[in-house]
Amino acid sequence: MNNLHPASEPQSPSNPTSMVGLKIIEPQPPLEDFSLDKFSPRMQEVIRANNWADLMPVQKKAIPYLLAAQDIIVQSKTGSGKTGAFILPILEVIEVEHRRPQALILVPTRELAVQVYEEAVRFGKPLGIEAVALYGGVAYGPQLEALKKGVHLVVGTPGRVLDQILNGPFRLNSIRDWVMDEADEMLSMGFYPDMKRIHGLLPKERCTFLFSATIPANVKRLSQEFLRQPKFMSLSPEEVSVTNMDHLYFVVEPTEKDVALLKLIEQENPESAIIFCNTRRDVSYVYEFLLARGLKVGIISGDVQQKARQQVMRDLKAGKIGLLVATDVAARGIDIQGLSHVFLYDHPDDSEVYIHRAGRTARAGNFGRAISLVSLLEEIPLKATAAQFGINFIKQSLPSDQELEKLIRERTNVFLDQDFRQTKQWDKKGAARMLPLLDELLQLPEEREALGLMLHRYYWERFTGLPFVETAATETEAEAEVAAAEEEVVSESN
Repeated sequence: MNNLHPASEPQSPSNPTSMVGLKIIEPQPPLEDFSLDKFSPRMQEVIRANNWADLMPVQKKAIPYLLAAQDIIVQSKTGSGKTGAFILPILEVIEVEHRRPQALILVPTRELAVQVYEEAVRFGKPLGIEAVALYGGVAYGPQLEALKKGVHLVVGTPGRVLDQILNGPFRLNSIRDWVMDEADEMLSMGFYPDMKRIHGLLPKERCTFLFSATIPANVKRLSQEFLRQPKFMSLSPEEVSVTNMDHLYFVVEPTEKDVALLKLIEQENPESAIIFCNTRRDVSYVYEFLLARGLKVGIISGDVQQKARQQVMRDLKAGKIGLLVATDVAARGIDIQGLSHVFLYDHPDDSEVYIHRAGRTARAGNFGRAISLVSLLEEIPLKATAAQFGINFIKQSLPSDQELEKLIRERTNVFLDQDFRQTKQWDKKGAARMLPLLDELLQLPEEREALGLMLHRYYWERFTGLPFVETAATETEAEAEVAAAEEEVVSESN
């Protein structure tokens, strides 16, 4: 991860070290931009030894606030240099003679923990600064040894960090700087309970810095819980729509929209969302489809009585349901603060209707996402909407099965970590008794598959917040199973 440019690269308007083409929102009055020559001589020497010629825009803008010890939320797209924006100023202020944790950086995944840790080592090691990466899926030994020897900086995922606090030698009393990187991703993966516990153990006299590629409504609310009167800074391309939201669309076959919608809900993990359909029939179908898969979902259409509509709205605002399927007429006047997503199952015939639908999110200065599922034919009116209202629609591909599976495994690992930490000692002893059996079962194909099914059910219950519901096989799936069984019988008889 190299967030700065080598000295040999020429400067140009398209060069990421330039401010050209960026829409920048800064605290008022803004602090003066930072530059390499403002670092200490030793830090400058280390930076230039890595062939870095200049700071990137997010670093020039954000570093002054970190060095001034001001809590701040920084929004900047992935790959824009956010890591350098917090690693460099943290390394600059660490007291090397005090070998104890002075900075804590929380990230959502093991891979990102490794990347940030490697950056900390690359620039910190020559300064005599020791770092450790705490994340799951690897042995505890090396992490414990590093903590016992003493480190200046800790990078980790919330689950393993909390584990080392509660059961290991890691103490937070010397932490002065706390960074939450990719906060939008952390919330979508369910780390909030762990972050709250860590927050309660941190010293009150500290600085907190939140970095994120997007600032959804739930991330803004998070900032009020974890940061003190935070400043806000955003650096985004000028061509992004000024409505403070993303407009995304996916081209899918009409018959595959239901499965595509489910995939995106699982990937996005919206805190609350409305799913718009053009017809009552589609509203009913999508509602039943999602309900059958165990999701907390409500419905509003012309077929739903007013009393039931009011109850659905109360449930949505209270967080008892997270998804609402609706038609345009039924959704008029809906004003839910903090609605993070709008899904459009169909693109409306009237472009102005799109504006009304998308406008259900990104209210009161919050960030939102409007996600459209369109067929090839629907892509034509979508482009007409883009031209009429100057909306920058971003065409994307659905997550692959492999990408979704990786995210699900990460989430499941988070859920397991959280549950295990809350397990009573007696239950932990009971679990230990089962480990030999677990090793045996993993060697047997059918039993291994059964364990996988149990993990799937566990994940889905944690993800939806509801007991697992068996999904009825579709007619096609049922026919395929029968055909496979018949083939097996024929092959055996031959």
